[in-house]
Amino acid sequence: MNEEAGSPALSELGRMVRRHDRDRFLTTLFAPAAERQALLALYAFNHEVAKTREVVSEPMLGRIRLQWWRDSLDQIYAGAPARRHEVVGPLAAAIERRGLTRGHFEALIDARERDLEDAPPESLSALEAYAESSSAPLVLLALEALGERSDAAVAAGRAVGIAYALTGLVRAVPFHARAKRLYLPRALCESAGLEIDRGLFELRPTPALPEVVAPVAARAAFHLDQARALARNVPRAALPALLPAVLARADLARLSRAGYDPFAPPVAAPDPWRAWRLAFAALRGRY
Repeated sequence: MNEEAGSPALSELGRMVRRHDRDRFLTTLFAPAAERQALLALYAFNHEVAKTREVVSEPMLGRIRLQWWRDSLDQIYAGAPARRHEVVGPLAAAIERRGLTRGHFEALIDARERDLEDAPPESLSALEAYAESSSAPLVLLALEALGERSDAAVAAGRAVGIAYALTGLVRAVPFHARAKRLYLPRALCESAGLEIDRGLFELRPTPALPEVVAPVAARAAFHLDQARALARNVPRAALPALLPAVLARADLARLSRAGYDPFAPPVAAPDPWRAWRLAFAALRGRY
């Protein structure tokens, strides 16, 4: 599938999102052209705040970086001229056009500030709460950018956000392990007897790891099922914001076939059918 077929040359914002958040970039191709730039602005903002932990050497620098974004939002919502920044300008335009909810932006920033603590979630429910705060507000903003605020769309968006984040976190276990970071629930790790410092962080997967990953994957699947159960009442116009569910479901299937081992080569391998999965789902009006 040609990702730029039938569309004008990509904007700088589009190139940024395609480079750093390919999944969400692909979903924007199925949005109306008039709304695409707003979605790209949201996804670029999310990338800017989500990468904070990876680009700073100490927590204080991360907090300063996130405060810069809070201050930028202050100016936008106060009606002041937007800061000269490749993301802030388009973001201000999107906020003004659709009256996007500020609280959703604040929730995303707050979640990334918690990343700076490097503390794993204590329980599966705590991990779900983190997944919700770090991902669901972005889906809700995308729905607002598409003009969709119905109760069914919002409920489906919340469920899709949680599921997509949980799926991404289990797929990213090797990446986080290399950085000596843990997003798997501490209680599940202890119950399964998973060695962290002398096992996982040394990139030595053990039989205990799938015992931890499987329950997380099961919760992601649960939220996907919740979202799908609402589909009959969700307007079709909301579809581009909810399409990440299609990719999460495919990733969970690959993880299941690999015995819930995130280190298994088939899990880490690129999925050449990603764009086609989205195209087929969009054609059917399904997520």
